[in-house]
Amino acid sequence: MAKLKINGIDLEVERGTSVLEAARFLGIPIPTLCHDDGLTPYGACRLCVVEVGSANGNGRTKMLSACTLPAEDGLIVQTHSAKVEKARRLLLEMYVATCPQSKTIQDLASKYGMRQERLAPKHDNCIQCGLCVRMCEEQMMAGAIGFAGRGAKRRVSRPFDMTSSLCRQCGACMYICPVCELRCHGASAESTLCNGCLNFATVCMQSYDDAMCFLDPCHACEIGGPLRSDVPVKLSAVKSAAQEK
Repeated sequence: MAKLKINGIDLEVERGTSVLEAARFLGIPIPTLCHDDGLTPYGACRLCVVEVGSANGNGRTKMLSACTLPAEDGLIVQTHSAKVEKARRLLLEMYVATCPQSKTIQDLASKYGMRQERLAPKHDNCIQCGLCVRMCEEQMMAGAIGFAGRGAKRRVSRPFDMTSSLCRQCGACMYICPVCELRCHGASAESTLCNGCLNFATVCMQSYDDAMCFLDPCHACEIGGPLRSDVPVKLSAVKSAAQEK
């Protein structure tokens, strides 16, 4: 058994358990785009990054992906520190710009409090999460698609760009893809961000550097706001905004 600490909670898990699995066992939500419980951990999207230190680390920490990080003795993990949330918001800005029509990405962006777009949106494109490739190989036992090219030219492709005889046209690759879905922006979309489901800030009496509440939706106002508001919001202002919506 491995003994570690997640958000100040002492935990003992079987060896081979990932930090992502250990955190979810405690009911702590960690966002992912490239992870599926039935597939090999990949660590491509980086949304599951956590701040990791150790008892003998002299206070130094690292940012590591929780899905590929095995639980080990002495690990001290912060899943929603200010540093972690800042990194996740930056990643989500890039994902929204890469694939603005993805419902999954738009929902995550809304949950993490994105209110403006700083990056120019592109046409919907692959986010290189590798879910379709792993699904085809590991669950469908076909291996009809894979990655081709390197760097900016890396893409999901069929061998020699020809339909493989191994492909059964099952559609599993499209089923699991977070990009192969459309998002309604309303009758008159004002920005790349979804303007129909933008959440308000949570009504917290105090603010902390680390997220202190993991209720989803927010228990205080019953709307799924970001995990931590950087700017205190008055209860009356949020109620008024909710009524206008």
